[in-house]
Amino acid sequence: MEYINDLYEKVLEEARDLKIPVSDQIKNDITINRRARSRFGCCKKIRKGSRETFEIELSYRLLDCEEKVIKQTLAHEVLHTCPGCDNHGALWKAYAGRMNERYGYHIKRTETAEGLGIKEETALRKRPQKENYVLVCKNCGVRISRTRMSNVVKHPSHYRCKCGGKLERIR
Repeated sequence: MEYINDLYEKVLEEARDLKIPVSDQIKNDITINRRARSRFGCCKKIRKGSRETFEIELSYRLLDCEEKVIKQTLAHEVLHTCPGCDNHGALWKAYAGRMNERYGYHIKRTETAEGLGIKEETALRKRPQKENYVLVCKNCGVRISRTRMSNVVKHPSHYRCKCGGKLERIR
């Protein structure tokens, strides 16, 4: 845990060297999230009255990664503490670009496990969606699957296929 906090301090120093306005109100200890499986990091904004503080979490999946991957993820989250960088807008992207250029990171809006060099666990792979309802176009034969009941499933006669054909519910 101390190792992660040391990397975090280095990332803060790197951002401040580039004059990126990261918040001074970030909780000092990085939280390791053992439940986060599909995300690698998270920056939480905590509001108490008019005061804002930030808490950064990392997924346990990053603990076995190279230092650069951990620092890159920390940098991604630290950039969210900058004013106007709650999302991945133009300002956030500009700061990420400066960090990428100077330090050789590849900070992006999203990243895959493969892109970070993390072996994808079988349990994390996308499961095929259930096909509770199936519609078929009478004209071109295209098959449309739906998991939930919706208006198109209830009233297929009110809708058309892309080709203009009528839809029919077969399941």
